[in-house]
This record gives sequence, C-alpha cells and structure tokens, in this order.
Amino acid sequence: MDTWSIGQLARHAGVAIDTVRYYERERLLQPAGRLASGYRRYGDGELRRLRFILRAKALGFTLADVRGLLALSDEQDVAKVRRAAQDKLADVERRIVELQRVRSGLRTLIAACPGHGRAENCPILQALNQEDAA
Repeated sequence: MDTWSIGQLARHAGVAIDTVRYYERERLLQPAGRLASGYRRYGDGELRRLRFILRAKALGFTLADVRGLLALSDEQDVAKVRRAAQDKLADVERRIVELQRVRSGLRTLIAACPGHGRAENCPILQALNQEDAA
C-alpha cells in the first residue's frame, strides 16, 4: 500500500491541506498512521473517505449529515442511507420553493422601481420598511 503525506493526499483529492486538517479536527478523517517523526501518513482508504466527504458536501449534506452517512456506510444499512438522501432531497426542494418565492418578490419590486427619484418614493425601500415585511 502506498502512503502519502498530508500534502500528497490533498493533491490527490484536489483540496487544500487545510481542508484535510479541518476534516481531521471534525473527526471525519484520520491518518492511517504516523511515521516515527510524527508526520501523518494516509493511504487509499483515507483518499476514498475524503472523496466521499467532498461528494456529500457537494450534494448539500452538512458535516453532521456526512458524519451520519459515514456511520451508515460503516454499518452497511442501505435503507437508512436512502432515507437520509430522501430527507436531503425534501430539504432541497423546500429551499427551492422558498428561493422561487424570493425571486418572484424581487422581480415584482424591481419592476415597480423606476430606478430614479427620491429614496422615500422607492418601492423597494418602502417594501423593506413595512412593519409586516418579515
């Protein structure tokens, strides 16, 4: 088995060394071992785990979610993994609906604003100053 330094692992994964250290501090990743000098060593397993973490993060999973997925991966419980993915999808769909609502509101405000004149007549500022604008 080849082993790498933290810099080599980071290069193989396409991340900064600080990213590797961050995931170590978060206890999501551990070095395979250490040299007598104390330097960390990493292997294929750590690279696979790091790439797993990066892919999960790219799909919108939080660190807590990733921790749970890694635990489920260790257990080999596919049904729980599927449920976790379904829950994440439902969360993403809720956020999309909210973002579409925000986009619609912004479009309406922008269309109502002439882009000139006095600030007190600006429909965008008026909408933001409304008491019930939350």
